[in-house]
Amino acid sequence: MRRLSARLRDWFRSNIQVRLTCYFLLILLPLVVISLFAIERSRDILYQQAEQRTTVALASTMDYIDLALQNVEELSAVIAADPSIVERLNANGAYLPPTAIVDFSAVLKQLSNLKAVNRFSSQIALYHQASHMLISTSFGGRRVLSEPQQAWLLELARTGGTGVRYMLPQTPVASDATFGEMLGTDTLTLVRSMDLYNTERQFDLLLIAINKNSLQHVLRTLVPSANTRITLLNEQGDVIAASGSDDAAATPLSDEEMEVAFDSEYSMWQLRLVQPKSELYEESDQLRLFTYTIIAISVLLAFVIAWVVYSGIASPLTKLSRGMKQIGSGQLDIRLDNKRRDEFGVLLDAFNQMATEQKHLIEDHYEQQLRMKTTELKFLQSQINPHFLYNTLDSIYWMAKSCDSAEISEMVMQLSRFFRLSLNKGQEEFALEESLSHLHYYIRIQQLRFMDNFTVVYDTAEETKPIPLLKLLLQPLVENAILHGLEGRESGGVLRIASRIQGAELRIGVADNGAGISPERLHYIREELRRMERRSITSLSRDEETATDLFGLRNVYTRMRLYYGEGATMTIDSAAGEGTRIEIAIPLQGGAPTRASYRQKKEGEGSDELDDRRG
Repeated sequence: MRRLSARLRDWFRSNIQVRLTCYFLLILLPLVVISLFAIERSRDILYQQAEQRTTVALASTMDYIDLALQNVEELSAVIAADPSIVERLNANGAYLPPTAIVDFSAVLKQLSNLKAVNRFSSQIALYHQASHMLISTSFGGRRVLSEPQQAWLLELARTGGTGVRYMLPQTPVASDATFGEMLGTDTLTLVRSMDLYNTERQFDLLLIAINKNSLQHVLRTLVPSANTRITLLNEQGDVIAASGSDDAAATPLSDEEMEVAFDSEYSMWQLRLVQPKSELYEESDQLRLFTYTIIAISVLLAFVIAWVVYSGIASPLTKLSRGMKQIGSGQLDIRLDNKRRDEFGVLLDAFNQMATEQKHLIEDHYEQQLRMKTTELKFLQSQINPHFLYNTLDSIYWMAKSCDSAEISEMVMQLSRFFRLSLNKGQEEFALEESLSHLHYYIRIQQLRFMDNFTVVYDTAEETKPIPLLKLLLQPLVENAILHGLEGRESGGVLRIASRIQGAELRIGVADNGAGISPERLHYIREELRRMERRSITSLSRDEETATDLFGLRNVYTRMRLYYGEGATMTIDSAAGEGTRIEIAIPLQGGAPTRASYRQKKEGEGSDELDDRRG
């Protein structure tokens, strides 16, 4: 940690631009802090105000719900104490005579009239325990046949007394049904005993289902945004009604949501509102985004202004410092660009003049000696004349002819022609037609070596023949095809060399009908080519030097990329037992291959690299 802090401190002290930028940012720092504090403070105030407004709205709505519950409970008291209803229920026992239909119909009509005057009740029902009849304004009358349900209703009547209880529809009545399934409702239901003021009353029950739609309508009037959830809960925390679906109401509260709750002192129920903070802070978030944008622009301006100041003052000094270091390292040709006319311009002109004079002084002594050494070296190199190789091969050729060794003489002649064209003229490129003629010398040597067990077919388009091609580019591919594909065949081998123009590319293919490549080896070769394609062009030469296999393919691909640029590609297709085909694509521009500007880095790579490399 101390080393890192020391490096940062040294970097800060040695770089004027860094110091200028830090100073400008230091000026902006108080403004940024105050802006961020103001935004966060405004969010807190907005949250508190929203919480207060929501509490007042929930309290008002809860009062309205309590008032509606009081009306329903008063209605239940009126029905439970109505002497005509109680008398008709008590007049009938377990066996219902025909007159019971008249009595129950009268009771049902009376219940329907009472339901019509109270919009918070969706159903009013009576349970006659003696006959197990359930009389309802929704479905008329039906008998409760399930004994567990009968026992549950009897126990509810015995333990309920004269009080009011609210039953949820999901309350289990028996193993085969819930309260909502038994009554045919999906909402909260008020339950109380009939004949309130009679201590010897029968175990009859009054059931009033609360109108769920009315409750949800009241809750929806409080919804301030689309994703806000408002839930009405009983004292046990069970959901009575919600502004959306019950599943959404049961969703756990997250840190990104605001929750406001209000408890009723009358019903002990709770009204809870949950709203995403993103909706609450929507407008303030826009203000925060504007503030962040202003801060980003200010920081960017700080960098720009620091760069402008640096370019005007510190950049000339840095340029002069680098120039002096380069002169100290021996680069005497250094010249600093100078378009200024101020004091820094005068200083840079003086430096250039000093560098020129220094170069002249050194050239007068050291470069004279260097030229002498170079002249001696060229003289020694000129003694190694390529004509010595040609003449020697010609001598071997005529000696073989005199001894009637046709194969040897032809092989030597082809080798002589191959070397003569490889080393002569000092050119890097030959026309494709001339390159194929040169390549045929090598192929003929191999045919003689393998006793003509393969033939060669040239399929070259006419328009491709005058196109210049890098010297010795195809020879490694042909060598691979002969040595790894056709070697071992006694007869019937075919080597095919084809060229065509496709789009803006010159495509040259080398194919054989030899042994082919296994799928695993083919996958490895393709992966290596893709890896080389991802490498930068300047690192391909180093990559080739450290390679342990695929020398021929690597050499061809590296030379293509260095000479023709990243547009040059190589593809390989093969099947075991069927042969192999390699195709190279060279980009064309104006009918000639496009050369890379840095191809000189690979200058001199020719036949000397191809002696022992095989893919």
